[in-house]
Amino acid sequence: MKEIEIKLPKMGESIEEGTIISWSVAVGDEVEQDQTILEVATDKVDSEVPAPATGTITQLLVEPDQVVKVGQVIAKMQAGEVKASKEKPTPSASKDGAKETSQKPAPKVPKKQTASTSNSSSYTLNANQNTFFSPLVVSIAKQHHISFEELARIPATGNDGRLRKSDIFKYIEEGRSAQFAQPVPESSGFQVPNLKLDKGKGKIVEMDRMRQMIADHMVFSKHTSPHVTAYVEADLTDMVNWRNANKKAFQEKYGEKLTFTPLFVEAVAKAVKDFPMINVSVDGKSIIVKENINIGMATALPSGNLIVPVVKNADHKDLKTIAAEVNALAEKARNNKLKHDETSGSTFTISNVGTFGSLMGTPIINQPEVAILATGIIKKRAEVMEYEDGDKIEIRQMMYLSLSFDHRVVDGFLGGSFLRRVADYFEDFDVEKTF
Repeated sequence: MKEIEIKLPKMGESIEEGTIISWSVAVGDEVEQDQTILEVATDKVDSEVPAPATGTITQLLVEPDQVVKVGQVIAKMQAGEVKASKEKPTPSASKDGAKETSQKPAPKVPKKQTASTSNSSSYTLNANQNTFFSPLVVSIAKQHHISFEELARIPATGNDGRLRKSDIFKYIEEGRSAQFAQPVPESSGFQVPNLKLDKGKGKIVEMDRMRQMIADHMVFSKHTSPHVTAYVEADLTDMVNWRNANKKAFQEKYGEKLTFTPLFVEAVAKAVKDFPMINVSVDGKSIIVKENINIGMATALPSGNLIVPVVKNADHKDLKTIAAEVNALAEKARNNKLKHDETSGSTFTISNVGTFGSLMGTPIINQPEVAILATGIIKKRAEVMEYEDGDKIEIRQMMYLSLSFDHRVVDGFLGGSFLRRVADYFEDFDVEKTF
């Protein structure tokens, strides 16, 4: 029988590694081609790795929580026919099997090493007990000349005391207070004051992995970008009336529901094209102006967590194509079927807080973008309308728009002008629009 090496597949643009979450198989298990054998995590989504062929698993070479490179051999199998009656192993059995047959333990860094950036020759680590550092963290540390001892002093927020990417970025931004630390007793040094806040009593609910990542990203965004939020009000009466009159015909013609989201994406993409400095990211003291306009849509998952699927090159697509992509991405999000490529590469994000009945919102920027738009609920209100023959009070479909932007690179004029342009595109909707 032919031996097959199972390698970690490429899971998206710029993704070079992933963290093993759990094995769904154990050594000796028979699997069908495309059967899920492994779950892998990246900084965006969890992905399932299928078996490349039908056969029997002979070796598992990596353990849960181990970080592996794309293309690295993670397991081996013998190709061949399997018995149809073979039962699939339970996750707990799979994990035990992985531990018993793993040939490559997760790497550990030394607990003591000369500090490359310190004036002292060495010092005792007394901050983090978990001295496992992922290849990504080690790479960042090398770029900033941070030694293993200094890494071990950085406060860690990951599972089991693991150091996260955002932890090291936060530490660098705050000035690397432990860079030239001297040997001190464990009980000495700065201590966070114990304010003895009354957190109350109740049921303890552990955050799932995605919620921890969201919390990590939100704190990192607020720490990185000085947020400013601007607001405008838009009259969506023409857009609402056009959609109500055409949504049935649109679905009959294309087999796609016509929600407001593709209309928003279409208009926002036009506004981003008008103001390219909104479509940027910050790299140190440089600004990267993006070539593509990729619109992210903040979407709620059944678990209550949020994810941001992306409509790529939205400025080059017609309403039919955008609607089809929006519907497909929303369906995949509801069923937890989004792939990494579908949640990466956004250059500007829309968060429709009106879906939940909110009048308006103050969204947090989706890093490394520099702005995010929140669309509120569309609500009928009595408005004063100006005409040549005088003012009139009419019932109009009104909505608040709010734009949070990074004040490092987006000033009030740019942010306000862009937001006003989005509102103008919403208000000046072409009621003769065809599809």
